[in-house]
Amino acid sequence: MAHKRQTLFRCIFLLLVSGLFFTPPTLGRMITDGGGRQVEVPPRIAHVICSGAGTLRLLTYLQAQDCIVAVDDMEKHRPQFDARPYALAHPRFKAYPVFGEFRGHDHPELILTLSPLPQVIFKTLSASGHDPLELSRKTGIPVVVLNYGDLGKHRQDFYQSLRIMGQVMGKAKRAEAVIAFFESHIADLKQRTAGIPNHCRPTCFVGGIAYRGPHGYQSTEPMYPPFAFAGARNLAQDTANADSALQYSSIAKEKILVWDPDVLFLDLSTLQIGDKSSGLYELKNDVAYQGLTAVQNGKVYGVLPYNWYTQNFGSILANAYFIGRLLYPEKFPDIDPVTMADEIYTFLVGKPVFQQLNAAFSNLAFQSVPMK
Repeated sequence: MAHKRQTLFRCIFLLLVSGLFFTPPTLGRMITDGGGRQVEVPPRIAHVICSGAGTLRLLTYLQAQDCIVAVDDMEKHRPQFDARPYALAHPRFKAYPVFGEFRGHDHPELILTLSPLPQVIFKTLSASGHDPLELSRKTGIPVVVLNYGDLGKHRQDFYQSLRIMGQVMGKAKRAEAVIAFFESHIADLKQRTAGIPNHCRPTCFVGGIAYRGPHGYQSTEPMYPPFAFAGARNLAQDTANADSALQYSSIAKEKILVWDPDVLFLDLSTLQIGDKSSGLYELKNDVAYQGLTAVQNGKVYGVLPYNWYTQNFGSILANAYFIGRLLYPEKFPDIDPVTMADEIYTFLVGKPVFQQLNAAFSNLAFQSVPMK
């Protein structure tokens, strides 16, 4: 009898001890992604991949880029030109294995070979490549959809994506800091030029803007954000009302000639086309463009490419401060555009990369572009 009691007590003791040291499986967290879907993610995330244009940029803004285990093939390219500050600041991205093609064309079979496996896949451009549900089904990995947004009409989509990613990665405070950074700079830009009468604002046109590749000088953006923030009169805005969803437009050369803007800006992404096809070549060699007042007066200025694997938000702010300082120097006496650009890049991507970025584009950013 005593032996049975001892056995019973031993069993009870073992059960109690096992209860003390056994940790039940931790339940996942439910988050709402940019597609409005409820997605279960692990409680703590150490390994991720970023699918689609701009996704790794957002992760870098949140200072969580060290959690990636692979990249899409955009990060492996070594072109002559690269206007992505996040990639310039972190060249080690090129050393990671590839899980798929750029613009969200993922390869599930490659994802499953990664070691360690990603715990979450962040995905922009959810309509490109694999459907998020299909990708999750094929890999067994939760896919969190993000709406990339912009700094204009869809700014809240951009902020929502930062918050969703911050929630998943445990970077909620950093997400709010990044949002506050953009809001404060946009407010600062607008406040500086708020009281300038419209007739005192120089008329402007920016050409050579990239859209899914480089274009000539007629390529522009009616709602060009740096003009909007710096209070410039964007003549191309006449082609679209303020509520238009139109982002990119090709303006007839004849219209540019009729407008004859006071100041011309050249998005340096156009240099990718080549020496005899770029917007710079057109301005220098087209007889019609040579008759423009801004060309004759040396008022053609280079600005940083910002639409490069979708929008580089830091370059939008940097361009806006340069344009504001150029057009209204009395409103920006404390601003050195190059210093400001590097302050912006340092906060967002961790390094001052203006000189490296500018060097790739013949050092023509933030200065008068020679027309001879």
